[in-house]
Amino acid sequence: MTAPPVEVAIGSVPEGKRIDFLTGRFISDTPEEYIRQNLEKALVRQYHYPGKDCAPEFRIKVGSSAKRADIAVFQPGAEHKQENIYLIVETKKLGSNPYAKKDGIDQLQSYMAASVNAQYGLWTDGDQRFPFAKRSSGGLHTFESLTDIPAFGQTEEDAQRPRRRDLWPATGDNLLFAFRRCHNYIAGTEGMQKPEAFWELLKVIFCKIEDERSGVLQFYATPTERTDAVAAATAKARIQKIMAEKVVRKYPSFFPPGDQTIDLKANVVAFIVSELQRYALLLSHVDVKGIAYEEIVGSNLRGDRGEFFTPRNACRMAVTMLDPKPTERILDPACGTGGFLITAMNHALHRIEAAEKTEWRNPEKGTDEELQELYRKRSEYFLGWVFGLDLNPALVRAAKMNMVMNNDGSGNLYQCDSLSHPHTWNPDVAKHLPLGSVDVLMTNPPFGARITIDDENVLSQYDLAAMWDEQPDGTWKMRRDKNGEPVLQKSQPPEILFIERCLKFLKEGTGRMAMVIPNGILNNPAMGYVRQWILHNAQVIAIVDMARELFQPKNDTQTSMMLLRRFSAKEREVAASSKLDYPIFMAVAEKIGHDKRGNTIYRRTETGDDLIIMRREVQSEIDPETGLERTREVEVSDLLPDDELPEVATAFRKWLGEQG
Repeated sequence: MTAPPVEVAIGSVPEGKRIDFLTGRFISDTPEEYIRQNLEKALVRQYHYPGKDCAPEFRIKVGSSAKRADIAVFQPGAEHKQENIYLIVETKKLGSNPYAKKDGIDQLQSYMAASVNAQYGLWTDGDQRFPFAKRSSGGLHTFESLTDIPAFGQTEEDAQRPRRRDLWPATGDNLLFAFRRCHNYIAGTEGMQKPEAFWELLKVIFCKIEDERSGVLQFYATPTERTDAVAAATAKARIQKIMAEKVVRKYPSFFPPGDQTIDLKANVVAFIVSELQRYALLLSHVDVKGIAYEEIVGSNLRGDRGEFFTPRNACRMAVTMLDPKPTERILDPACGTGGFLITAMNHALHRIEAAEKTEWRNPEKGTDEELQELYRKRSEYFLGWVFGLDLNPALVRAAKMNMVMNNDGSGNLYQCDSLSHPHTWNPDVAKHLPLGSVDVLMTNPPFGARITIDDENVLSQYDLAAMWDEQPDGTWKMRRDKNGEPVLQKSQPPEILFIERCLKFLKEGTGRMAMVIPNGILNNPAMGYVRQWILHNAQVIAIVDMARELFQPKNDTQTSMMLLRRFSAKEREVAASSKLDYPIFMAVAEKIGHDKRGNTIYRRTETGDDLIIMRREVQSEIDPETGLERTREVEVSDLLPDDELPEVATAFRKWLGEQG
C-alpha cells in the first residue's frame, strides 16, 4: 500500500506544458501526451524497465524516411541506437483508429520491421491495446498478437501466463483504461445493455481477486486462447471453475442461484482475462482501484435519486478529521459504492498494523505466528466494526464487491432505507445498528428537490419533518395541532431528514459524524429551524465550505462538510435553555483538485506556472525471487494537484489538539 508522499517543491511548469516522465523536459500538454505519459510510467513502475533504457520521440529510419517512435526501449545498458531497440510503443489519443494507415498498427509494425533487433511492440490509445511479437525468417517479418509485452527480464512465455512474481500493482490510470476496455468489449461483442455488461465484468474481476488469494495462479489466458474461439473455451472453463469453487462458495449472497455462472462468450472471457492478468489488484493503491471502479459503476448504476459518489480526496479529509479508531463502530447510512467506508477502513487497518508491529521481534518482518495474529485482528475488525446501508440494492452489491477488492469488510453492508422506521429494517440491521450505537458516521446522502420524501409514516419520525414557525426573537417553534401533535410538512428533502437520522444513529455524548450537506441548509433563512435543531442536539465541531466544483460536472450543488458530535441528554437540556459558547473550526476549500469539467488542475507558482514537486513514496511490488509482497521507496517528480483538502484536514487536527 502506498504511504503518504513526502513532497518537496523543485520547480515549475509553464502554461500549456507538462513534464515528460522519462526525460524531465517540458512537453506540450495534449490528449495524446496524456496517454504516452501513462505508458511511460507503466514501463518503469509496472514493467520495471530502467528509465535510462527508455527514450520518448526516438528518431528511427524507415526506408528513406526518418520517423519518430513515441517510446523506444533499448537493450539493458545499450547505447540509444536504432539497432539496439528491443521494444517500441506507439501511443495515440483516446478514440484513435488502430487500423488507420498513417497512425495505426501498420505504423507500429513498420517501425518494428525497420529496427532489426526490435522484438516487441505495443499500440494503444488507452481504451484499445494491441501487443505484438515480431517473428523474422528469411528477411521477412510477421507479427504475432500477444496478451501482453514482456516485463524487464521476463520471458515471453511468462508474460503470456504470469506467475505470482510477475504481477504488479496498477499505477496511474492504466487500471481505469483496462476496466473500460473490458466493459466496452463486452458491450460491443455481446450486445448487452451496459448494466448487464457491468455485472458480468464484475464476476470476472472477482475471479481475479480470489485467484490472487490462492496458491497457483489459474487466472490467465494464452495468446492462442485469446485469438482462437475453440481454445478460448478452455480459458472460460478455467475461469468458471474459479467462479464456482472460490467465488460463489465464499460469497454466496453476492451471487444468488441463476446468477452463478459467467454469462459471456468464451472469446470475451479470454479477452478480459488477458487484459487483467498482469495486475496485482490486491496490491494496487486504494485510489487507483477506486477511480477505475467508480467510473464504470457511475456510468452504469447511478440512479435518479441524487446519487453522486464522493470524490476520494473529500473522503480522506473527513476520515482524517474524524480519525476513527479500530475499536469504534463505523457507519455510512447512504454508502453508495463504499468510498467513505473503504477510506475509513484502511485508516483503521493502518492503526492495527502499526500497533501489531510494535510487538514483533522484527518490526520489518513478522513471523508466521505474528502475521497470523495480524490477519486475525484484521478479520475481527471487518466483522465487527464496519457497516454500510443503502437504498439502492444494485449499489449495495457493487459496494460489497468494491470492499472485497479493497481488503474486504463486505459482510456488514445491507440494502436498507435508512430513513424508514427501524421496525421495518432488515432484522440484521436492527440487531447490529440500533439507533444510538454508532461511534463514527460519515456520509454523503442523496439530495435534491426531485427526490422528496412524502410518506407520512416516514415523516412522522422526524422533528425536522414538522412545520416550524419563526418567533419574534428569531428562534423557531415547532407547530402543533390542538392535540399537541406536530403538524407535518407534505414532503421534505432527504438531506434534511438524514441530518436527524444520522445524529440519532450516534452514541449519546461521544458519537461524531461528518456529512456532506447543501449550503442552503446553512445559509437559507427559511432553513433556520434546521440550524436551531442542530445546535440544540449536537456540538458543531467543524464546517468546511467546499469548492463548487466538488461534484462537477455531474452536479452543481454548492456543499459543505459538517462535523458534529451528538450531545448527551444533559447537554441537550443546557443547549435548549441557553446559547452554548464553544469554538468551531471553519475553513473554506477554494481548490479541490479539479475544475468544473472534471479536469485535474495543478498548483501554480506565483508566476502562474504549474508547480513541480519531488515525491518520496513507498510502493508495493512482488519480490521476483519469493513471489511475496515487498515494498521499496522511490523518488518521482510530478505535478501537484491544486487540492486544499489535505491542508484543511491537517489544520483541523492541529486545531483540535490545541483545544485540549
